[in-house]
Amino acid sequence: MDHDDATCLAAWRRGDTEALGALVEKYRRPLFGYLVRFANDPHQADEWFQETWVRAIQHMNLFRQRNFQGWLFRIAHNLVVDHLRRKKPEVSLDAPATEEGAPWKARLADPALSPALAAAGRDLGRQIEAAANRLPPEQREVFWLRMAADLPFKEIARVQRVSINTALARMQYALDKLRADLGPAYRELQEMTP
Repeated sequence: MDHDDATCLAAWRRGDTEALGALVEKYRRPLFGYLVRFANDPHQADEWFQETWVRAIQHMNLFRQRNFQGWLFRIAHNLVVDHLRRKKPEVSLDAPATEEGAPWKARLADPALSPALAAAGRDLGRQIEAAANRLPPEQREVFWLRMAADLPFKEIARVQRVSINTALARMQYALDKLRADLGPAYRELQEMTP
């Protein structure tokens, strides 16, 4: 377990509420980034984010694993799976993302880029988001756990309750499909780059 996580958990168990706040802040971006990939809108992702922490807090005194981040993402994974099982999808899971759902990386402009390259990069980011959302759910989850949450494959395997080889294979299949879908757009962007 990360030393900071262990320290924060120990402090929280002694009654230090700021220690819990430090954990929430530490995992805010990767956890919310993961959840927003499966939500219909940011409000739903925010509800899942809060519910993930409620469930974590309810069971935190029992937590004895090594990796707090992996445990937290497992809770989030179970929450999303439960929600998807209970609810009939309003749209296909393979439907492309909406314009509002552009990834945060696509919204960040590199000041060293020309306006044309920055626009092409944002457009490619939207295309990546749309192509990733067309992946089968298991592959999409592995892709976003790795790319948005930066989880190691060992933790991704734990979250999905599969072998590490299965997690790696799912990522490879996802990347192969993304390369096929995005090949022309990626080559076009490379040609624009000096």
